[in-house]
Amino acid sequence: MNIIVADHYEALSKEAAKIIEEQLQTKLGSVLGLATGSTPLGLYEELIQGHRERDVSYKHVHTLNLDEYVGLDKHHPQSYHVFMNKRLFNHINIPLKQTHIPSGDASSLLDECKRYELVIDEVGPPDIQVLGIGQNGHIGFNEPGSSFAGITHITELAHSTREANARFFSSPEDVPTHAITMGIKSILKSKHILLLASGAKKAAAIQRLLTGEANEAFPASALYGHPNVTLIVDKEAYKEME
Repeated sequence: MNIIVADHYEALSKEAAKIIEEQLQTKLGSVLGLATGSTPLGLYEELIQGHRERDVSYKHVHTLNLDEYVGLDKHHPQSYHVFMNKRLFNHINIPLKQTHIPSGDASSLLDECKRYELVIDEVGPPDIQVLGIGQNGHIGFNEPGSSFAGITHITELAHSTREANARFFSSPEDVPTHAITMGIKSILKSKHILLLASGAKKAAAIQRLLTGEANEAFPASALYGHPNVTLIVDKEAYKEME
């Protein structure tokens, strides 16, 4: 695992954007695996700036998002479809037909999981997969106890995950209880994994990741089974390692 320690969140975001833009220079039709939540917001702002100021093009890029809440249609304000459009896609020149996110309101969620896994294989796998890490070690919405052999599936969100995401909803009760997520095996198909961690709240998770062993009780530890992982972490999130 390659580790880059950034001074602060803004520097972390710039480092991540640099890696992605270098990938796009190497392969115009790159496939990017994308994440939601607060951690990648700075990265997406940097990518938008790169598109506007450095003419970085996304015309031939395809994207694959990690997950979507069950029960929210793509127009729901808290859906990850809306999140990605608002935070990135509407501000770069990527054709929306080249962006892929699971459908949280599919009539058959099981069929949707099967369909999305096929999309991962047909469109991807990602050249770069962006990940965050939950305080409990979740990646995507793969909560503790998730099988390392799991592919795209429905998962019940841990209380701590719903609590962490409650700030995006009107009340904690509004946070969905389930999500469709790429499984850990799905994530590990990616050619390069870019793991981002920022802030003191992630320090314990980073310490466990870097000092523990691979264990399904801590999903992020599956990344040790991947040959090309870059961790970009700011000093606050890395403080337990210093």
